[in-house]
Amino acid sequence: MKWFPDRRGLATGMAVMGFGAGSLICSPIAARLIDAVGVSTTFYVLGAAYFVLMMSGALYIARPPEGWMPKGMLEKQATSGEKKKTEDLAQLTAPEALRTGRFWMLWLMMFVNISSGIMIISVASPMAQDKVGMTAAAAAAMVGIMGFFNGGGRIGWAALSDYWGRTNVFTIFFSLQLILFLILPSITNWLVFEIFILAIMTCYGGGFASLPAYIGDLFGTKQLGAIHGLLLTSWSAAGVVGPMIVAAIYDSSQSYDTTFYVFAALLAVALVTTVFIRLNIYRIRAAKAAQASEQTVGA
Repeated sequence: MKWFPDRRGLATGMAVMGFGAGSLICSPIAARLIDAVGVSTTFYVLGAAYFVLMMSGALYIARPPEGWMPKGMLEKQATSGEKKKTEDLAQLTAPEALRTGRFWMLWLMMFVNISSGIMIISVASPMAQDKVGMTAAAAAAMVGIMGFFNGGGRIGWAALSDYWGRTNVFTIFFSLQLILFLILPSITNWLVFEIFILAIMTCYGGGFASLPAYIGDLFGTKQLGAIHGLLLTSWSAAGVVGPMIVAAIYDSSQSYDTTFYVFAALLAVALVTTVFIRLNIYRIRAAKAAQASEQTVGA
């Protein structure tokens, strides 16, 4: 993000999309290696390959000078006088970030977004067969396609967040998913059902990819890695809660419809949270502007 100050979302989207691309590349290679040389040797081969790739990347990556901006960004500012780089809301350490309300609002937003996505992933195949009568093969194909939309959402939504704003993108996530979760119980057509599920997958991936850039906007880059790690506890919690909720509700009702309504309620809470985090941001910026104005008048 420090190398792409004007395109934070795109930068993190490209990096995070590598997770999905990595699994697509490595999984078939690992399967062939296991067939050819066995499990133990496969670990040695992959370990050696990862070591070379990771060391090469570590040697190449360097931190830019303080305040660095791309040449094109500097030229645009010089010719137009526009300031494209938005100032971060604050430069906080991880302990300082933990003491702010916006950290916990962002944690809740991520928890709900991830829970909704993981809920879909955990039961996608049986749910497709149960609700719209997909065959096992068709449902398995849908699960594979979900991975592409997950990855595409990571780079697509994150890149759009550079233009639309991170809070606006999260508002779209929750608004779109809320509508889809409320409609899904009544869907009987397999194609419409699959389109809705794939749309939810883009929001799931997009939230993960937009998070680092959002952290930079709200807390600065001073300890972005540490703050990111703390916020990823929402991912861990959602990985437990999402599948547990859907499993418990299905066991008691033998239907996925109630699950959709429960998660719709959670998405409504997250949508309201985006309003509060937006107000928090406005309040802090207004206070900073007033302070800067007082200093100017005083000078």
